Amino acid sequence: MLAARLGEPRRFVQVVAGPRQVGKSTLVQQVTGELDVPVRYVSADEPTLRAADWIGQQWEAARLEATGKTGAVLVLDEIQKIPAWSGTVKRLWDEDTRKKRPLKVVLLGSAPLLIARGLTESLAGRFETLRLPHWSFSEMRAGFGFNLDDYLCFGGYPGAAPLVRDPVRWSRYISDSLIETSISRDVLLLTRVDKPALLRRLFELACRYSGQVLSYTKMLGQLQDAGNATTLAHYLELLAGAGMVRGLPKYAGDMARSRGSSPKLQVMNTALMTVTAGLSPADVRADHEFFGRLVESAIGAHLANAAAAGECELYYWRDRGQEVDFVVRSRSRLVTIEVKSGRAPQAHAGTAAFAAAFKVRRTLLVGGDGISVQEFLTQPVTHWLAD
Repeated sequence: MLAARLGEPRRFVQVVAGPRQVGKSTLVQQVTGELDVPVRYVSADEPTLRAADWIGQQWEAARLEATGKTGAVLVLDEIQKIPAWSGTVKRLWDEDTRKKRPLKVVLLGSAPLLIARGLTESLAGRFETLRLPHWSFSEMRAGFGFNLDDYLCFGGYPGAAPLVRDPVRWSRYISDSLIETSISRDVLLLTRVDKPALLRRLFELACRYSGQVLSYTKMLGQLQDAGNATTLAHYLELLAGAGMVRGLPKYAGDMARSRGSSPKLQVMNTALMTVTAGLSPADVRADHEFFGRLVESAIGAHLANAAAAGECELYYWRDRGQEVDFVVRSRSRLVTIEVKSGRAPQAHAGTAAFAAAFKVRRTLLVGGDGISVQEFLTQPVTHWLAD
């Protein structure tokens, strides 16, 4: 898709956004490497923020290479690290548009929430976004030979895949190069966080309780902090923006009521659960309760990554003791999904209660006597939403 866009006449700034280590830079380098035009690739991924005029310097250098009809391509990686980046890009892009300079621009960012804010603030009508989520089971199987147990335990981080036969080294890599880097450089360095220790503990809590509904009051009790629900909701939003964990709202048929509900905690990649729990692959397989939560979280992560890419909206539902694991909305159509693990002996009861209250297009059972977990994870989410 990116190759096709870059082959078209200059129309929009191309934005590639997604969590760390999902292949954004590799994809862009592969695509631009096939182009028969000059390409300037630079990154702002430094321990400290670069000055705001850095974008202008790189842009001017690319302009000098954009001669003739073919022009050139400027790639700015980790663009969210630059203060006021969106306003600067807008000014330079509009200058080139007025002067008909044939310079195409690609922006990459590993903090999707911050990228989205910058685009809507300054670049409305001037950009197209390609969102890269965590790798799916199909991608990890095709790229690294993962089986289902591998994927449940090690998740969808392609950069860490070569280390899975050394679980200690793999775990250290996930902790140091992904979790710590994402929190310290994609959240704390770029956003005002008054209680960084609370944000870190909230991340760990979300990993430990992934797949469970937890009120903000109970979270505060677990975290032993004098914060408030508003702070926790904001920190969950920041962690979701970094592609780490998120809180699913309760489906209520009303947006305001959904936003005020207790969230269902959900990791975006099951590797985060395994590392936070400190379990080896053998420990994971031997702990049936944890393995059941891992299965449900893998289904949830598959759905949550599709939602982050704009393919659907994702909720849970609970009322009077009845619960539906996942409610997916796409173009006003509702699909309910129950995950059959050792934790859900009454998987069908909640679905029936939900269907009585709302108009459901399709009901799916994953696991048990329903769709196998492997089959569900093999197909893109859009497959299960199609008529």
